[in-house]
Amino acid sequence: MRFDILTLFPDMFSSPLRESILGKAVEKGLIQIRTINIRDFTLDKHQVVDDTPYGGGQGMVMKVEPIARAIESVKSQNPSARVVYLTPQGRPFSQDLARSLSTEPHLILLCGRYEGVDERVRQLLIDEEISIGDYVLTGGELAAMVLVDAVSRLIPGVLGCDRSAEEDSFFNFLLEYPQYTRPFNFKGSCVPEVLLSGNHSAISFWRKREALRRTALRRPDLLAKANLSEEDKKFLEEMLGQNRREKARNGV
Repeated sequence: MRFDILTLFPDMFSSPLRESILGKAVEKGLIQIRTINIRDFTLDKHQVVDDTPYGGGQGMVMKVEPIARAIESVKSQNPSARVVYLTPQGRPFSQDLARSLSTEPHLILLCGRYEGVDERVRQLLIDEEISIGDYVLTGGELAAMVLVDAVSRLIPGVLGCDRSAEEDSFFNFLLEYPQYTRPFNFKGSCVPEVLLSGNHSAISFWRKREALRRTALRRPDLLAKANLSEEDKKFLEEMLGQNRREKARNGV
């Protein structure tokens, strides 16, 4: 899979994209990541990429022409590449969306700055607008890194074990079950005995129940999308009922 990142600050990507899992995936040729400086597509000697907004107002707006030339340059190599603009106004990023994007062979990621881009960029050049959360960053670069990381780890071979992605939080609209490692006893807090039992069926059952419990308590909104069995629903009903009774006893 190939990522082309259009940015005014390409050096921001130097370290994050060379380290850990992403760096190894690049070395193995599983993903390709290229940063492209939008300033290289200006035509004036000062490489101006922004201007004051029509109608007045605070801040500056990124000009349409350099962005258009940058996108057209990449698309001349692959006209079917999908163009994504990272913006707080976009569709909320999710594991489902990451999974969908991981099937694309080529993504062009546009990182906005200042007050954003000229509206004609959105109207004429963008296929998808994505937001990584309801907050505002100084630019789209960090959002692009998040997207590249989340999408890349879903590409076969990027993780050491492809099943790791299947057990992550949100894969089946459930949060991941609790994880433990050595030591067995830390300040009186011990690892659940079932995890030491060697009984893989019992361990799997425990993990599923704990994933259900954690999701119900922390992100109940996800359960509406999860594929729950009748047994799962019964467990959740009993667990939540018990929680309500305990709160009532404690006057909560």
